[in-house]
Amino acid sequence: MLFRSLLSFFLAAPLLAHAQPPPGYYDPAAGLYGQPLKVALYNIINDHTVYQYSQLWNYFPSTDDRPDGKVWDIYSDIPGGTAPYSFTFTVDQCGTYSNEGDCYNREHSFPQNWFNSAAPMSSDLFHIYPTDGYVNNRRGDLPYGRVGSATWTSQNGTKVGPSNWTGYSNTVCEPIDAFKGDIARTYFYMMTRYMPQVPGWTSDMIAAGDLNIWATNLLLQWHANDPVSTKEVDRNNAIFAIQGNRNPFIDHPEWVVSIWGPTAGIGEDDLPALRIWSGDDGLHLDGAAADGSPVQVLDLLGRPVWQGRFTSNLLVLPALPAGAYIVRVGRQAVRIVR
Repeated sequence: MLFRSLLSFFLAAPLLAHAQPPPGYYDPAAGLYGQPLKVALYNIINDHTVYQYSQLWNYFPSTDDRPDGKVWDIYSDIPGGTAPYSFTFTVDQCGTYSNEGDCYNREHSFPQNWFNSAAPMSSDLFHIYPTDGYVNNRRGDLPYGRVGSATWTSQNGTKVGPSNWTGYSNTVCEPIDAFKGDIARTYFYMMTRYMPQVPGWTSDMIAAGDLNIWATNLLLQWHANDPVSTKEVDRNNAIFAIQGNRNPFIDHPEWVVSIWGPTAGIGEDDLPALRIWSGDDGLHLDGAAADGSPVQVLDLLGRPVWQGRFTSNLLVLPALPAGAYIVRVGRQAVRIVR
């Protein structure tokens, strides 16, 4: 049986290794991909401790605190730069607001009216962030997307305006690049944690019980371009201590591609004894002769970023930005994770 050659692996910065799921937490998902992987992850994370929405104020100081103890707000912070303003927990809690910087409130990154404000989604910390109240209001229930010509821009660069992303042209909200991966992995979590409920939700980003095509392609790109950060790892661990479940796409970013990417659903049965793995020095080929097989590296949207051939058992890759990639190798289908 012939297979398209698809190899997906994750090239990540060293800090990504710090997520700490308990031993055995993801064992039921081992070796799976596509829909079976999504179902297995749902069964792992679906039974979390549910709190009242009003209780979330008490948890933000542990889930969304900056290194300086201030509120980590995706709508005002500028990682690596100087934020225009900052909030202090409790002291700057909304309340009322008239302008940016007045106070912070609770942003449902997945708007409540998409799921009819139902529990337990309405108080799930994984998609609820403390954010500037004024900017939160400007976003409202807009989908996230890529803005063409902004009609409004926050002080940290968050934009509102018509989408120029293929497949969607209505008004969207676009966070700054440093938080796009955070949002993407939040949405992949929501599609998995609430898999049975999603078919009843209403949003321009959803179709047939999952993300629609334009939203999937957008979030895959955001996931690839903005890899998991220390902020996300710390937040994942903090929420696990509170709710008792995790965002698996922070612990295992490669699973995003396994479920929503171009490799999703491709079988690995009846394969020859061939093992391809990535090390710090490049791609290694075990179990078969290095016969000049063509190798192609693609990004998550299937666009070629590099190609070469296996002429020895080691293929040295060029320096690539941290992120998820697909590698096609001859006719074989092999999956690895780095």
